[in-house]
Amino acid sequence: MGKSLVIVESPNKASTIKKYLGKDFIVKSSKGHIRDLKKGQFISLKQLREIVADAGKTDSAQKLVEVIGVDPYRDWQAKYEIVDGKRQVVNDLQKAASDSHLVYLATDMDREGEAIAWHLQEVLGGDPDRFRRVVFNEITKNAITSAFAAPDHVNMDRVRAQQARRFLDRVVGFELTPLLIAKVANRLSGGRVQSVAVRLVVEREREIRAFDVREYWELFAYLTRLGKQDQTVTDTEPATYKFQVVKYRGEDCSLETKEEAEALVSELSKTTFIVDSFEKKPTKSSPSPPFTTSTLQQAASTRLGFNVRKTMRLAQNLYEAGYISYMRTDSTNLSEEAVSNARSFLQSHYEDKYVPASPNRYQTKARAAQEAHEAIRPTDVRFTPQELQAKDNDQRRLYELIWRRFVACQMTPAEYLSVTTRVKANDFQLIIRGRVVVFDGFTRVYPSTSKGDETQELPEFQVGEELLRHSLEKKQRFTKPPARYSEASLVRELEKRGIGRPSTYVPIITTIQERGYVSLRNKRFSAERIGEIVTDRLKENFQNLMEYEFTADMEKELDRISLGEKQWRDVLNGYYDDFAQRFVRAADFETGMRKNNPIESDILCPECQRKLMIRTASSGVFLGCSGYSLPKDQRCEQTLSLTPIVQKRVQVDEETEGRELKQKTRCESCATPMNEYLIDESRKLFVCANPDCQGFKLEVGTYEIAGYDGPIVECDKCAANMQLKEGRFGKYFACTNQKCANTRKLMRGGKVAPPKADPIDMPELRCDGIDDHFVLRDGASGLFLAASKFPKHRQTRAPLVRELLPHANELDPKFKYLLEAPTEDPEGNPTMVRYSRKLEQQYVRSEDGAKKWSAFYKDGVWIAEPPPKVEGLESKS
Repeated sequence: MGKSLVIVESPNKASTIKKYLGKDFIVKSSKGHIRDLKKGQFISLKQLREIVADAGKTDSAQKLVEVIGVDPYRDWQAKYEIVDGKRQVVNDLQKAASDSHLVYLATDMDREGEAIAWHLQEVLGGDPDRFRRVVFNEITKNAITSAFAAPDHVNMDRVRAQQARRFLDRVVGFELTPLLIAKVANRLSGGRVQSVAVRLVVEREREIRAFDVREYWELFAYLTRLGKQDQTVTDTEPATYKFQVVKYRGEDCSLETKEEAEALVSELSKTTFIVDSFEKKPTKSSPSPPFTTSTLQQAASTRLGFNVRKTMRLAQNLYEAGYISYMRTDSTNLSEEAVSNARSFLQSHYEDKYVPASPNRYQTKARAAQEAHEAIRPTDVRFTPQELQAKDNDQRRLYELIWRRFVACQMTPAEYLSVTTRVKANDFQLIIRGRVVVFDGFTRVYPSTSKGDETQELPEFQVGEELLRHSLEKKQRFTKPPARYSEASLVRELEKRGIGRPSTYVPIITTIQERGYVSLRNKRFSAERIGEIVTDRLKENFQNLMEYEFTADMEKELDRISLGEKQWRDVLNGYYDDFAQRFVRAADFETGMRKNNPIESDILCPECQRKLMIRTASSGVFLGCSGYSLPKDQRCEQTLSLTPIVQKRVQVDEETEGRELKQKTRCESCATPMNEYLIDESRKLFVCANPDCQGFKLEVGTYEIAGYDGPIVECDKCAANMQLKEGRFGKYFACTNQKCANTRKLMRGGKVAPPKADPIDMPELRCDGIDDHFVLRDGASGLFLAASKFPKHRQTRAPLVRELLPHANELDPKFKYLLEAPTEDPEGNPTMVRYSRKLEQQYVRSEDGAKKWSAFYKDGVWIAEPPPKVEGLESKS
């Protein structure tokens, strides 16, 4: 009997699993998806509308499948193709499969993993009986052994659920995108779930904008105890306690003006402070459940400052190295073995009072959670965070967070004594609250993050005791508008509403930012004007698409498909029939979706003296000449950039937001706050934040344009200054010369990326499976080959050393040393140019199956040696 082939998604996962399987198994990686829907074709809205309108009646359906890659009118037949750059991976897997007796598909346990397994089985072909499906919640010896002892087959219900989601997203995206481009602005796109996520941010933006900010004042008295009844801060200064005035003459103390506050401070200063009551109440705080995907993202954001993408990348690394269980889950369930191990660990490391008499059980709160999955937990609770050998300290920090939450979830509650002291001062009543820890319980392992006056420890004040006034304070406050979403709180809201699943949260959060519909400022989301416009247009024309409940119900339907309770084509047909009709109506040139009409201003074009229009595009708000729509011989294409004035905040909270909102200029037409933009050093433009209002105001004065005081580097293209800016994808340097579009990325650690070499056209190097050729480009990770028709074709690969030689004269001088690199390894295998992030240098490498050979350029010569270890974790033995 020959060897068996095991296929997983990632090389890291492959290297970990390989340790637990014997010599009869060959483990290879597919490096993610190998096959996807055929790439769609961009056509005009008019053409697409005609095709969709006729698709059910004529052979236009064939045109639709060519455009979209799937045919909604022919039982959802799909055209699949190998993913760009994966042909060699597929060839290697096909060769390995042809030499293997059995093929084990060991991709992830979620629907996406099931779909990858199915695609692998379809592409590799051959006798279907030789394929086995194995799934495991953790990469440990026991889990791997158990999974391979009881293999199954690909679950087609789960595959169909993934296909249904993919098909829906494809048809919605491919039909909404040209509609939005034609009706609203270029470079826009629409999506089924992300559009609903944008709506959440837009509606929160409008709640904040409509909020009635009111000023109010609070009064505080800092009081001390008489004599030596209390500890002192120093030998001479007694401890003070901050009491708040809550009532005046029996009514709530509500002060609207500074004058009112000052009058009461004056009155309060003449009173005597007597303790009126002292209450103690025992309370308990129970541990939180172990992490789900969303709660991990929230805790990592709050406690570690990680964004959701970073959290999931680190969690993926930990999972693939065998340290934690599967990280995409919406269940708080734990296996009996995991609970037993946690309790055993606690019994051997902590006193009995920290271990409850029976295990703690948790009810999953997420709508439509998959109870068969487990929560995120360490694979071995005995492996403490201190023992984790991680090159990246953030991986260790995330593991520690997961480990502590898991251990704490099986501990006893923390016990407190809540203390409330009331003081009477003539017509005033003051109050102070505190809390004393009686027993730390689970917080010994998972400390609370609460930091407030009510967590302070207070002495036992005596009723009738007189307190001395140390000082009085009046504090101006503002009512708080609703809080903006952070990445983590937006995920929590999506989960609460049943929108999306653990595997889709990161793509949703990433996509809405990349499209320019929302922006992240001070780690809080703001809706961009274009995001509001698109949301309004979609709500007007695709009500169902934008309904929260409708989107959540679709998630439930996908769940039912995965359980075999629903026919996937029936679900898709029911959704698409309504969507297609709405699309045809919205795409009508005359009566369809409202256009994104500009606002006519009274600012004159510096080129032709016509009026400038205030326009909104995917890149922001700008001024464009009204002469742009004239015939070509009369057309004026003059535009003026507008610099948004964004308040720089030292701190981020709702009260600060309210204070700024109260100070904003209001639109004379609709009273909505106005956004501010600088045209130049002498003109400021106010534009009503309500996208349906035409209100604007021009203010003339003296302004500091941009107010730039950051670092400056010299442009390598034109020698002008480059300034640090912040865009959708992070910080970068941009040339101040408007005729020069040069930019340079700001790398980790604050380094400026080196100047990029000019691209080199290589027509002799054809792309794999598409009609295109490669261009040699210089990126953040050194040289690479990319399709010349990017972004239409996204195929990339590493260049071979020998492919550089014909272009020696075109190669940038900084890469000339690569021309001296060996073109083959000692076995005759061709070498390719790679980049080491750890060493921050190019090197050459060859690969022949499991064998790898590398050479590095040192002191002017190429030296062969083992390649550097990949950044990240060593897998767990």
